[in-house]
Amino acid sequence: MSTIHQTAGGAAPRASEPRTAPRAWFGLAILSLPVLLVAMDFSVLYLATPTITVALNPTAAEQLWILDIYGFLIAGLLITMGNIGDRFGRRKVLLLGSMVFGVASVIAAFAPTAEVLIGARALMGIGGATLMPASLSLITNMFVNKRDRSLAIGVWTACFAGGSAIGPVLGGVMLHHFWWGSVFLLNVPVIALLLLVAPRVIPEYRSGTTAPFDIVGVVLSLLGILPLVYAIKHIASDGVDGVGITSGVIGVVAMIAFIRQQQMSKHPLLQLNLFRFPAFSAAIMSALTCMMTLGAVSYLTGIYLQSVLGRDVLAAALAGIPAAVAVATFSLGASRVSNLLGTRGAFVSALLISAAGNLGLLALGTGTPIWIYLVATTVAGVGYGIIFSLVSEVAVASAPPERAGAASGISETSFELGTSLGLAIMGSLATVVFRNNSDGRDFSDTIGETLHQAQSLGAAQRTDLIDAARTAFVDGLHVAVATGAGLLVVMAAVVAVLLRRRP
Repeated sequence: MSTIHQTAGGAAPRASEPRTAPRAWFGLAILSLPVLLVAMDFSVLYLATPTITVALNPTAAEQLWILDIYGFLIAGLLITMGNIGDRFGRRKVLLLGSMVFGVASVIAAFAPTAEVLIGARALMGIGGATLMPASLSLITNMFVNKRDRSLAIGVWTACFAGGSAIGPVLGGVMLHHFWWGSVFLLNVPVIALLLLVAPRVIPEYRSGTTAPFDIVGVVLSLLGILPLVYAIKHIASDGVDGVGITSGVIGVVAMIAFIRQQQMSKHPLLQLNLFRFPAFSAAIMSALTCMMTLGAVSYLTGIYLQSVLGRDVLAAALAGIPAAVAVATFSLGASRVSNLLGTRGAFVSALLISAAGNLGLLALGTGTPIWIYLVATTVAGVGYGIIFSLVSEVAVASAPPERAGAASGISETSFELGTSLGLAIMGSLATVVFRNNSDGRDFSDTIGETLHQAQSLGAAQRTDLIDAARTAFVDGLHVAVATGAGLLVVMAAVVAVLLRRRP
């Protein structure tokens, strides 16, 4: 969702510029489909967690892996898959990735165990990593007219933002009528349509580049991120032990090696020197922080609405609509806010508005009226919507023109990585608080397992365990949202410094 201003959008086309053929617009509609699916599958499981807990009985760590292994692999492979498409054909890679994504969706829909579901989600992440860069780069090739290209990239961006917003709502509707695996089968007819129509309306493109792959960078980045995340989840569920410490050390060493390797490589995976530009650094860090807090809050409040307030999955899905509308509306109106307050003022104000919305969730309790949740998440959605659009503009515009592609790749990666990190870190933090607030009661790893366990107890014990579990979960939710709000406030201060006026 980071390349809306990669082209010279908004400039009136010169008379010499060719007109866009109608076939290109039809191709845009087809290319928007995989983007919508990839974005939806980031968030479609937020409301399915209680149902999956009953069906597959995953541990707390497995629950988080089910959600975020998808995003980690997309973030880790996004730029690499873009390079593969440039070499071997963008349409070819798009179609191959679509087949992988579709097959993995079917496996996920009928997964008999949590381990199989995690594996299927990982395979979906690999397929998804091919779809986003291939579809965007094909759009830039199909639309030669600058104004039309800007509009087409705007449509692509809206599909990504819209998919992320409607994922929980659509997932909730499906879960209300069908079993949890049905949310993955939604992908199959869309992928089938893409495979049938795309070869007929989308042209092939290769860049002809001969620059070597940064395979070492890809391996080191995954060796850094995945062991670190595993360490966080393992320590959250099992406490500090040799396994957690060893995994953490491996991850830290690999990340240090990755940074040094990127600085020395002639063809790096990430052009780290782009972070020398203050506006670029501000935009990327803002995207990462906002997606961390939004992903974690969406996941935790989805469980809260069902397991604490006792609402069914459809009601929980509908409760997410106001926030989704706020994100979409203010994402479209972000340019007006920027014109009114300036880029620095818009960034800082939006981050503080998001923080205020997160702080509003501290008012949630075990019997809180639903309107408090609606108001708090809608306020946060206003800030998030502004940030997402500003990041798209500032990250690419602040980099030199010859590095716009690299800047857009890092920006895209920050969105996917932020979501996954939020689920891993803040989700694990909430789990630690939940388990430590058991007051001697026999809690399971998750509130879903604990509530299921309570059904086998006598009436008095059952009521006591359920009340205690719900209170402990709310305590964990409070710690997570307070942490998220703190991160947003700190980021607002950092952005205010980075974007201050200079002589």
